[in-house]
Amino acid sequence: MTTKPKLVLYSYWRSSASYRVRMALNLKGLDYDIRPVHLVKDGGQQHSAEYLKLNPQGLLPTLVDGETVITQSLAMLEYLEERHPAPALMPADAAGRARVRAIASAIACDIHPLNNLRVLKYLVTDMGASDEDKLSWYRHWTESGLGAVELLLADGAGDFCHGDEPTIADCCLLPQVYNAHRFNCDLSGFEAISRVCTNLEALDPVRLAAPENQPDA
Repeated sequence: MTTKPKLVLYSYWRSSASYRVRMALNLKGLDYDIRPVHLVKDGGQQHSAEYLKLNPQGLLPTLVDGETVITQSLAMLEYLEERHPAPALMPADAAGRARVRAIASAIACDIHPLNNLRVLKYLVTDMGASDEDKLSWYRHWTESGLGAVELLLADGAGDFCHGDEPTIADCCLLPQVYNAHRFNCDLSGFEAISRVCTNLEALDPVRLAAPENQPDA
């Protein structure tokens, strides 16, 4: 009998995009191996020729499922949902799925790219921004972006971003909030976000996905 190879996730412990996918894998109870890729060591291991063959963008994470190689964390979340539909990380109804995708995209497409490590590095090394300027940039886009997410969550009900079960929106929210706390962003008044994150952090699969619990931490 041929044994199906494990899923492999190329990940960095502090990468919020990697954190999203670890959450989804754990919430679905999937068996996977982590291959650490250090974003700073050796000039950034994501720039190595070997890694670029897998992910030409030189970004994390990368998910490998047998012969299938997937880049971009949102694509991975959708892929896992289609390949392993139970337990579901998307609502059953079209309107619910659209709302979850909108929340996830607001975080992954509008907030995260502006405070990605490579963007912050460019601000300092190429644009001459000071560390204070860099932090001001980070906090502005994170706080304003999460402020909009707070409003999106406030018009819903349930323990998580959409209803009483975690979805891919939650997989995007918690890592972004984790990073916001790292950079001392002002999240006061974000009651819906705080409630959802507290509920997520109470789940064992989510705790196992946290940065501090990774093998390369």
